[in-house]
Amino acid sequence: MSNQSDMFEQLASLGPEGLSIAELERFNEDAEGFTKTLGMRFTKVTPDLVAAELHVSGAHLQPAGIVNGGVYSSLAESAGSILGLTRAGGNLVVGVNCNADFIASVSAGVIDLEARFVHAGRSSQLIEIVMHHRGKLVSRATLRTMVLQKPAEAPKKDKFAE
Repeated sequence: MSNQSDMFEQLASLGPEGLSIAELERFNEDAEGFTKTLGMRFTKVTPDLVAAELHVSGAHLQPAGIVNGGVYSSLAESAGSILGLTRAGGNLVVGVNCNADFIASVSAGVIDLEARFVHAGRSSQLIEIVMHHRGKLVSRATLRTMVLQKPAEAPKKDKFAE
């Protein structure tokens, strides 16, 4: 994706099969911002499911040596927002509330996650994100998003009007 509008268009026009392997590779390579900082990799993006993984590093750990709760919340918001964009018709999606439950601790390895819709409305969405480590549930989050409608285009000025 050369820019954000390309990403919005790509996600808004996804077919049921989602991104191909090549498109997914490019999607991950072009990742910017906090998703890139986290080191998150998307493994599947369809209109109904976003799956991703995070290889845990020392940068993700709190002083006790386990993954910081903010990492789980960040994974949830990142994956949930991408899922939300698939149903937003090219509009922007922003998180308005994210609740995460931390069920088991992780200190190394890979966290796998899946985001799915609970409700996919035109103005708001509710998304559940489950995170596993070695097949065991370690965190569950719920993300509420708001779909921001594109502003209407300003009327063109009549060149004959004063």
